[in-house]
Parts: sequence; C-alpha cells; structure tokens
Amino acid sequence: MALDSYDFIIVGGGTAGLTLASRLSEDPNLNILVLEAGSDHSNDPRVKTPAFYASLFKTDLDWDLQTEPQQSLNSRRINLNQGKALGGSSAINAQVFAPPTRKVIDSWASLGNAGWDWDGFGHYYTKVYTSPEIPESMERNLGVDGWNGKSHNGKGPIELYFPGNPLHPIRKAWVETFKNMGYPMSGDPWVDPSLGVGAFSNLASIDGVRKERSYAANAYYKPIKDRKNLRVLTNATAEKVLFQEQSMTATGVQYLYEGKTNTATARKEVILAAGALQTPKLLELSGIGHAELLHGHGIEVIKHLESVGENLQDHIVCDLVLEAVDGLETLDALQEPEVLKQAMEDFATNHTGLLTSCGITTYAYMPVPKYNSEEGRQSVKQLLHQNKPTEHPSDQAQSRALAYHEIAEKTLLDPEAPSAAYLSTIGQNPIAPNPDTGKPSPPIPGRYVCLVAILAQPLSRGSVHIASKDVSKDPIIDPKYLTNPVDLEVLAEHVLFLRTFATSAPLKDLLKQPLRLVPPSASFTELDAAKSYIRSRAISMWHPAGTCAMLPEDKGGVVDAELKVYGMNKLRIVDASVVPLLPPGNLQSTVYALAEKAADMIKKEYGMG
Repeated sequence: MALDSYDFIIVGGGTAGLTLASRLSEDPNLNILVLEAGSDHSNDPRVKTPAFYASLFKTDLDWDLQTEPQQSLNSRRINLNQGKALGGSSAINAQVFAPPTRKVIDSWASLGNAGWDWDGFGHYYTKVYTSPEIPESMERNLGVDGWNGKSHNGKGPIELYFPGNPLHPIRKAWVETFKNMGYPMSGDPWVDPSLGVGAFSNLASIDGVRKERSYAANAYYKPIKDRKNLRVLTNATAEKVLFQEQSMTATGVQYLYEGKTNTATARKEVILAAGALQTPKLLELSGIGHAELLHGHGIEVIKHLESVGENLQDHIVCDLVLEAVDGLETLDALQEPEVLKQAMEDFATNHTGLLTSCGITTYAYMPVPKYNSEEGRQSVKQLLHQNKPTEHPSDQAQSRALAYHEIAEKTLLDPEAPSAAYLSTIGQNPIAPNPDTGKPSPPIPGRYVCLVAILAQPLSRGSVHIASKDVSKDPIIDPKYLTNPVDLEVLAEHVLFLRTFATSAPLKDLLKQPLRLVPPSASFTELDAAKSYIRSRAISMWHPAGTCAMLPEDKGGVVDAELKVYGMNKLRIVDASVVPLLPPGNLQSTVYALAEKAADMIKKEYGMG
C-alpha cells in the first residue's frame, strides 16, 4: 500500500477524531490516516495538571480565536479557546464531564434525526468513560448518600473522578442547599437521565489515581498508537478536501506538512472532525457552502449548501464572585509563591493537593424558579410569543428557528427541564472582564467562591465563515450572543437567582454575610441591573456547536442522520459541528459519545467488526 492512500482519512486529531481513529483501527484490515494541525503535548505538565488548564489559553495549544464585536455584550469581542493539539479541546478544557438529559437528546430525534433519541444514542455515553468507585464513607460528603442508583456502568477509556478535595465542605453544602430549596437530585444523572433538575458533585475527566487529565490523546490514542494500520500526523494542516473531477465524490485531502503540500487518497471516506469552527471553514475552502460566499472569495463551487457555517450555538456564561469565610480552602492560595511551590510538590510526589482540580467540584441543572408560579408562566409565555419566528416553509433558516423555538418553549414551561446549568468554582475568575474596567481583574487577596450560571439552550444563533481563501486566516465568527431577547431574560433570571442561592442555608455559611461581591457592580437586586451586568461580564463557555448541523435539509441541515454531507459521496462529519442542539452542560461527554456512535455506524456500513 502506498503511504498516500488510506481507507479513511480523518481531518482533526481531537476529541472526536481520536475516538473515531481508535475504534476504526480496531479492524487490522483498514488503514487510517489522521491529520492534526497541532502538536502532541501529552507530556506537557500544563496539560496533565488539572489546575493549570487556563495557562494553556493563548499558547500554541490554542487556536486563540475571537468573535466579531457582540452588540448585545457591549460590542465586546469574546475569546473562543479551542484546542490545537493532539486531543483537541479535550487537552485544554476544564475537564468537567457533565451528564446529558433524556429530554434534550430526545429533542435531537424530534428535530428529524432518526436513531438519535435517547434509546438510540444514550448508551454510547457509557462506552466513553469508566465510573469511579465511591467509598460508602464518602457518599454523604459528596451528596450522593440518598441516591436511588449509582453509576458503575461505564467501562470506557476516559477515567472519571470527583476532582479536588473530596472532603471540601462546598460539595455537601451545595447539594443540601438545592435540596432545601426544592431541587433535590434523587439519583445519579448518569444512571437515570430522566432526572432533569437538581444538584450534584460533578465528575471530571481526571485519572483517579494519578489525578492527571484523562483525555483523547492519552486515553483513546496512547494505548493503540503502535497499531500498524494507524498513522497520525501532527503539525499537518488540511487545506481542502479533494473531489473526483465533475463529481460530488470526495477522493482525498490536500494538506500542508513540514512546509510541503501533500495529498492523501481515501478509498472509502474522508471524515471531517476539525470542530465546530474549523470544519465549516474547511468545507468552504473545499467548495462546499453558500455559492455566493464562495464566488466572492474566488473558490470554485462544488456544492451549494447554504447552511454550512450557519446555526452556530454556544453556551454563554455569567458569574458572581463572592468573598468566602476565612479558612475555606480555595485556589486563591496559589497566588502565594510558597503555597504554589508546595502544591506542585504535593502533586508531583503524592498526586494530592490544590492542583488536582481546576476548582469546579459542584454542578446543578435548573429551571427558572420564577416560572413555576402562574404569574411567571404567563410572563414567559408572553415573551416567547413576542419572539416566535414567523413560518416560511421555503425558508430553511426560519423553519429551523421555529423548530428550536418550540423546543425552548417546552423547556421553559417544564419545571423538570433545565434552562441553565449552575456550577461553583473555589477561587476568583481570572478570565471574565470586570464590568467597571472592561478587563479581567488581577488577583486580589482573600478567599473567594464563584457561582456560575450557564444558559443551557440559547435561542440566539450565529455563524462562522471563511475570511478569505487563505487557509492560514482565521474564520469570521459571529455567535450573535443574546440577540434573541428570550436568552437575555432567562439568563438574567438565573443570575439573579444566584444571589438568593448564596444567602440560603447551608451554603451561606461558607460565604461572608452580608454578601461581599467583587466587583461592587455585581451587587444588584433587580432584573434590569442583572441584564446590564451580563452585557458587561458574560463570556463564552467555549462550547460552539451546530455549524454543520445534523438536521433535515428543509430545516437547513448540512449532514443527515448518518452524518453524511447532503449531496456528497464519501464525505462525513463527526464533531461538535453536527450537534443539532446543545446539551445543558459541558460538551465534551456528548462529543465523545457522538464519535462512538459514528464509529459503529461506519463499521456497520462497511461490514466491519
């Protein structure tokens, strides 16, 4: 076999790409090529150490992208940190491994994707991870002692663990406070995905023994990297997909490697797994996208597919930083050189200490409590009615928007469905801007806890498109955050509720009372003030998705339920860009599961395994 010919070429050695490569290369008769634009940083201590994840931003491991100025966020440009390394964003993320909910996944199917309801997709999550054992003595502090069932189902490559200090009092206080407020989590959300709301100690993609990051490169790829039928090229930038002349059939990929342009041929398929911001860029550079856009950049149109790069959705996040009581363990202590030195020593020698966590140890899925009252329900119904898209059967974008609006309406009116995910971090927020200065605040003395609200299912939709035909140019990214008024209203209600939560027992005992918020502009009590704060404070959670959505063509889909690009042959997409609707929490668990299902679909189609 010539080295430039393979059965499958996978563009992108990230979360989805390496999962797919691992599974497809299980068949020794297949030859797989993976092209990854970044380097292998498996031995980088910044990658391994959970607390150091933010130190990877704006380095060579990060695509370091920015949005266009966002009108609804005071014209700010928002940073989008996306992994440019073997393992992709799983190499630089905050390791949070959030459970899906049955209702959201069932919505994938209701949008027109046969086989992608919970019964057809849900079991792929347990193929991804290995569940940690929970000693009975730890159950109460983790807030899982009353659960009806606990997850021991997962036996996959990604190791999961409860990050940081398992005895930290915030875990128990968090769960008990939500329970006291009427939002208990009666079981393990990984065991019973119908448990839509409630609080829990979150799992992280961290090896429970070594307390190091567990991610696509060291969990999926490293154990099988010596397979003779798998070739992974790092620092290899895909330039375009190649097609048979006067045909819609993909034949291979042109890529830049070691300063030279190369081509590789795919006998069976080219699979794009470059992520929600890079995959649409590569499609457009290859001649697949809106014809008018492609003509404008002098690119030959292979296939007019107007929704490529559209439907961009992302989790937007806003926090409150509160001063904690004296003596509470937080990562703020790492500002002190002696403490940092000791923490690094503890981590290196005993796999213990402050560096074993990025600070996120608790999670919750929540509706807007206000909407549980009859007055609240009527107000949100009116808001939804005022912002309902008009129906135009011939307009794909309108048809898609109407379908999403119907799902959002069901979610917001269902007290058992989350419209936000909440989390806590033990430490200050070094990333979000201070509303008073427009820039992130430098660390200040003291101990702090962040309470965070993530808009789970935004209705606002944006786009990502090429800026030129030059592959080295970043795409133009415009998420249009909060341009749908429903999003701002819902997020503001959640951020306002965080204040109520912070003054409720027993969590309030971990925070100085009356509340001391940083900066002072966070000391609001009215909804309009919360909206103003969000416009100046909110940032991305770095979960872009949906830009090559798995949807019917009449709803503006780019791929079908087999993840094949409409109208094309031998071209498939397997990454976050096909996700039709964001899960309520962090995205990585869903991307892994999607790749696992895709691998099985491909194996079945070609009679493998």
